[in-house]
Amino acid sequence: METSLDPGAEGVQPVRVTLNVRGQVQGVGFRWWTRARALELGLVGHARNTADGRVEVVAQGPRGAVDRLVRLLSEEPSTTHRPGAVVSVSTPLESEPRPDVTGFVER
Repeated sequence: METSLDPGAEGVQPVRVTLNVRGQVQGVGFRWWTRARALELGLVGHARNTADGRVEVVAQGPRGAVDRLVRLLSEEPSTTHRPGAVVSVSTPLESEPRPDVTGFVER
């Protein structure tokens, strides 16, 4: 019988995701809120406004923490006083984690 020494190992594997949030998410503190939650979760990456009114979020870190951020971005109603009004969140697109990324910034 084979057992894992770390039953939560899948949740700590590093992952990088990119997703887009639509709604009233620019000019309301949404990027600041996203950065604060990402830092609390130990993630690196960025949140930036796009020309068409979306906020692009790139988050990298342990899978469990990234999944938690995606849930916080998506939940309606927000249980964390998220600013603005989210209409939709795109399906997270995974890519290779980048070791050169540090911190979580608003762009």
